[in-house]
Amino acid sequence: MNTLKDVAAALVAPGKGILAADESTRSANKRLQAVSIAQTPLMRRVYREIFLTTPHIEKYLSGVILYEETFNDSIRSGVPFIDVLNQKGILVGIKVDEGTVPFGKDELTTEGLNGLPARLKAFKEKGAHFAKWRAVIEIKGDELPTPEAVRENAARLATYAKDCQASGIVPILEPEVLLQGNHARGRAAEVITEVLQEVFKEISAQGVDPEALIIKSSMAVSGSDSGCKDTPGQVAEDTLASFHASVPEEVPGIVFLSGGQTAEDATANLQAIAEHKETMWQLTFSFARALQGEALAHWAGEDENIPHAQDIFIKRLELVAAARDGRYREEIEKELQALL
Repeated sequence: MNTLKDVAAALVAPGKGILAADESTRSANKRLQAVSIAQTPLMRRVYREIFLTTPHIEKYLSGVILYEETFNDSIRSGVPFIDVLNQKGILVGIKVDEGTVPFGKDELTTEGLNGLPARLKAFKEKGAHFAKWRAVIEIKGDELPTPEAVRENAARLATYAKDCQASGIVPILEPEVLLQGNHARGRAAEVITEVLQEVFKEISAQGVDPEALIIKSSMAVSGSDSGCKDTPGQVAEDTLASFHASVPEEVPGIVFLSGGQTAEDATANLQAIAEHKETMWQLTFSFARALQGEALAHWAGEDENIPHAQDIFIKRLELVAAARDGRYREEIEKELQALL
C-alpha cells in the first residue's frame, strides 16, 4: 500500500473490521482470571494464538491491534505473530499509549507522548501499518467530563496522530466514553459529540490530515447502572446524530468499540447503525471482548478445547462482519448459540 490514505481505506474495507487484541498485561490477566486460567506469559501467548491462528479470519478482519508483548512475541511453533498476520494479508497495528494517569480530582488522561516518535519508527520498521491511542472519558451527571479534561485528552490524541502520520503510520484515535455510570443515552450522545468536536478542533490546529486517520468511538448507549435498556434503533439514531455533528466528511471511517456491551448487544447495535447510516463514512467494528469472550470461556486453558473455541470465534466474527454491512439477523445468532 502506497499511502496512509490507502492503509486507512483498507482498514475500513466493506465486510471487514479490526480485532482489538491489545489488552495490556494487566487487562489480559483479568480476562484469564475471570475464566480460571493461569495468568502467565505462556497462557497469554496461547490466548493470543487461539484467535490469530484461527483459519479464515482474513475473510472478516482487515487489521489486528496488538499489545507490545504480542507484537514482539511468537506463537508456540516459533512463528512471529506479525508473520502470522502478514501471511493472512491482515494489517498489523500496535497500541502505543502507556495507560492512564490522574487528571485533576476525578478524571484521567493518557500518557506515552515522551519518546513516541522513536517508538513509532521502531514499530514501523518491524511491520506496523497503524497504531492506536485510547483516551478515557467518564460521565458523571453534569459534572464530568470537565471541559479541561476533554481538551487535554483531545490535544494528546492530536499530538499522537501527528507523530503517527509523520512516521508513516495511520493513527486510530479512541476517545472512549465509558459505559459505566447511571447516565441516559442522550447524555452519552452529548458527550460523544462534545469530545469528538474537540478532537477535530485539535486535529485541525495541529495540522493532522483527517483523510489519513480512523476514529474509534463508543456507541451512544445508556449507562450500565441506569436501569435502561436501549433498543438498537435508538442507539443507532443517537450515535449517528453525534457523528454528523462532529466528524468531518473527509474521515474515511469510524470503528466501534464494544465497551462492555454483551456480544449480542454489540452485534445488534452495529446492525442497526448499518441500517440507518448514510454513505458519508465507512462504519465498522474494532471489538475485543465482544469478539473473544465467548471463545475464551470455552477454551478454559485446555489445548483440547482450542478447535471448538476457534469455531465459536470465527462464527461470532462472521456475524459481526455481517452486521457491519447490515446483513445480520437474530435468526442466525441461533447458529452461534448452538456452539456455546
